[in-house]
Amino acid sequence: MGLCHGTLTAIPSGPVLDHRTLQNGSTLVTAAIPDAALTCLDFWCRGGSAWERSGEEGIAHFLEHMVFKGSRRLGPGEFDRRIEALGGSSNAATGFDDVHYHVLVPSAESKEAVDLLLDLVLDPALEQDCFSMERDVVLEEIAQYRDQPDDQVLQTLLELCCAPHCYGRPILGWETSLRKMNPGGMRNYHHRRYQGANCCLSVAGTIEDGLVSHVLNSPLAALNKLTDEDLKGTTKPSLSFRCRRDSRTFPRLEAARLMMVWPVASADDQLAIAGADLATTILAEGRRSRLVQKLREELQIVESIDMDVTTLEQGSLVMLEACCPEDQIEQVEREIHQQLENSLNTAITDEEFHRAMQLVGNGHRFSLEAPGAVAASAGSQTLWGRHRDLLAPLQDLMHWNASSLRERVIPLLQPQRSFTLIARSEDNA
Repeated sequence: MGLCHGTLTAIPSGPVLDHRTLQNGSTLVTAAIPDAALTCLDFWCRGGSAWERSGEEGIAHFLEHMVFKGSRRLGPGEFDRRIEALGGSSNAATGFDDVHYHVLVPSAESKEAVDLLLDLVLDPALEQDCFSMERDVVLEEIAQYRDQPDDQVLQTLLELCCAPHCYGRPILGWETSLRKMNPGGMRNYHHRRYQGANCCLSVAGTIEDGLVSHVLNSPLAALNKLTDEDLKGTTKPSLSFRCRRDSRTFPRLEAARLMMVWPVASADDQLAIAGADLATTILAEGRRSRLVQKLREELQIVESIDMDVTTLEQGSLVMLEACCPEDQIEQVEREIHQQLENSLNTAITDEEFHRAMQLVGNGHRFSLEAPGAVAASAGSQTLWGRHRDLLAPLQDLMHWNASSLRERVIPLLQPQRSFTLIARSEDNA
């Protein structure tokens, strides 16, 4: 027996967020989870690859590597050793829009972990010897990425549909730019981006007594406030996008790919993102979704087909990927077009809508079960000025119904609005 609509859309309680803006514009957000044995400290910065200037392509990701090579007070490897000695772990990730560094430690050790994390991130040594060695590591990472056919299909797709916008460039950067970089240029980038309102510290888990005041008197509060000149570079152009069709071959590609991409609302339009999540779930998530049911279960012409939303600050992307035998690619494209066009005039049933609400809603609920996920969600949203409750996305879902999805979202996901890439194996060309 299926769950009723009321059960699917019930809004449970979640950790309460406490936001603080420091005098220099940097922010602190805390989410108390009293029963958690661990505390996650997650430092976020508006310092992803989208902020790179000409000649800096790849510096954001390279800097992430260099940060872990030590600060002026922490030698190479010392940060990792001391975090591990506290019983914790650390990691980092660079995206298009932002970069974040996080540690997960026993709650009693959170003050010391704050000191270690902020020292490492805000005062990196960027020494020449480590710089040269780590550049080789990044160049090898690019070589490995280039050797992965699936990764190359995705990067080619983004370049074709988004370039010259920054989302069309690889986050790892370009070899020519990386080879010309030096520690001085990286210090300039760090100083430009890792300041004031560009930075946010998110804390989730058990909040030890005195931890908040400790952060408020930490190097986070000593960062420079962004000047009017700095703020001139904080506004980025909206996503540029091409709607057309292309076909390329790739070495060692095991199965043909049909890739379709659509531009949708930027991350600050949370209601629109919720609608896109629901629509893509109805179309291509799970065996009961329309495209999976038709192309994989009924016609059996695809090995896999899925569709999801990548939320980005300058314009989000809906991406569909279908893998199939090469001799089926034309039929696959025809059937996808037909199903998308049919969706314009086919009502979304109560069963389809309730299923999408359940999958999207539960996906969000389950993502907030651990301090690390809570800190990441709170930090990302706070960094971009969205001081929202953790469960606000569930309220966003409630603004949609079957009719509004069909009338307002499905028309955006039609073939003529997409960029389509047909990817075939070079070996079969």
